[in-house]
Amino acid sequence: MTKLPHTPIPELYISPESAQKLKLDAGNMPSWDLTARQMCDLELLMNGGFNPLTGFLSKADYDGVVDNMRLADGTLWPMPITLDVSEKFAESIEPGQDIALRDPEGVILAVMNVTDNWAPDKALEAEKVFGADDKAHPAVAYLHDTAGKIYLGGPVTGLQSPMHYDFRARRDTPNELRAYFRKLGWRKVVAFQTRNPLHRAHQELTFRAAKECQANLLIHPIVGLTKPGDVDHFTRVRCYEAVLDQYPAATTTMSLLNLAMRMAGPREAVWHGLIRRNHGVTHFIVGRDHAGPGKNSAGEDFYGPYDAQELFREHEAEIGVEMVPFKHMVYVQERAQYEPADEIEEGVTVLNISGTELRRRLREGLEIPEWFSFPDVVKELRRTSPPRDKQGFTVFFTGFSGSGKSTIANAMMVKLMEMGGRPVTLLDGDLVRKHLSSELGFSKEHRDINIRRIGYVASEITKNGGIAICAPIAPYASTRRAVREDIEAFGAFVEVHVATTIEECERRDRKGLYKLAREGKIKEFTGISDPYDVPENPELRLETEGTDVDYCAQQVLLKLESMGLIGSGS
Repeated sequence: MTKLPHTPIPELYISPESAQKLKLDAGNMPSWDLTARQMCDLELLMNGGFNPLTGFLSKADYDGVVDNMRLADGTLWPMPITLDVSEKFAESIEPGQDIALRDPEGVILAVMNVTDNWAPDKALEAEKVFGADDKAHPAVAYLHDTAGKIYLGGPVTGLQSPMHYDFRARRDTPNELRAYFRKLGWRKVVAFQTRNPLHRAHQELTFRAAKECQANLLIHPIVGLTKPGDVDHFTRVRCYEAVLDQYPAATTTMSLLNLAMRMAGPREAVWHGLIRRNHGVTHFIVGRDHAGPGKNSAGEDFYGPYDAQELFREHEAEIGVEMVPFKHMVYVQERAQYEPADEIEEGVTVLNISGTELRRRLREGLEIPEWFSFPDVVKELRRTSPPRDKQGFTVFFTGFSGSGKSTIANAMMVKLMEMGGRPVTLLDGDLVRKHLSSELGFSKEHRDINIRRIGYVASEITKNGGIAICAPIAPYASTRRAVREDIEAFGAFVEVHVATTIEECERRDRKGLYKLAREGKIKEFTGISDPYDVPENPELRLETEGTDVDYCAQQVLLKLESMGLIGSGS
């Protein structure tokens, strides 16, 4: 008898009664607060999306996965699913001990029986899994700079699924999707994986893929963690819902996948295939440079355009899902339709808009033609990507004490307020010390905390469409870089180095601080007894000696205008 498709797959949840009892016991266990990535991983472990895994990888399974994409028992699995923790936490855990896994609000989601506790070779993991130990790869940067130093492995007992308050009707577990396919009698289902908004070329591609396979279509976008800089998932899902009307409802459905992507190219494609198999899918569209992270440190692509398709094809039988290669669709003007690029004869006019060009058009408020995208999608994108001169941004002044940062920042604030249009907030070093950081001293650690607080407030102002002007000393390059990353997730970051020399600052010494520092009465004073990392590539460098404040503020305004952040007619 042939096995019916879409039969249920194993989950790691226990019954509600058992969960209630275990939750009481778990209240006394050591507990780990899960990171955003770990939350995504745990959810897919518990609901069967990562079947056959029964928990976070043991060391033997991890070694096999890193080395040759196989678990210790030989099963194909390309991605290390590990619980990374701090050294301090790991030291307190004995093998065989149970720990409670909690969400950021402290709710216990699962209990893990820790069988393994080890310090991984992260350089080797980067090399093997991502193809290079290169921090230009977002997952490699995460591995070295964010992930905990120790991995814990062991089986997981699921108590409850993480709560999602957004798009709940669109979030299906693997078994919920399987039941849906079973109910509708869908035996063949082709899945389209996406982390970007859908445009007309994608629609044509998915139509063709479903037709070729004589299959129904599952649009299965990822709404967990994608690549830094991607359009946020709220906007994307609104775009997908706007496009869904263009598909026949009887043969197409959409479900959201809460996966934390690693952007691991070929291995990621195989991983996506296995995850889709667990969701009851029979065919999977694998794109050109599928899940590629972009350029490496040398400015070249991390993976070849067809590496992912080749690795998937090699393991297709084991994955249990047929690959549908992604055709690059382009618009042929003469025939007013999309066609595969490799089937077009010479002499016709081919139109195409790249992702970079689309972002430029959105940023500058330029037209996005109807042949490229759907009006409803463009409308959604314009709502969240207004032209640059309507977006929030941060101007970050840095320089020695007494260099003139606050004076120029104040002049800037007044000029921007005179223009109007957006709220302007000044986060001056002294004001921040008084209202946000009054308990902090001037050690390196405390200075870093102070600057990160300024960065956090500025990022919130920027996110909400305002202008933040910051004027701290901010002596350390690494902290300034971290603040830049926080803010650039929401808008532009304009670093202005007020390059007044230490001699000139000391000569001005309005507050008498340099005199106290020279006398040893102020310890760790920037430029005297503590270093200042001169910004290497600020957006603007201001020489203040012999120039007046108005001229300096004007230079900043001209820079903002040239970057498109304020309109020339403003």
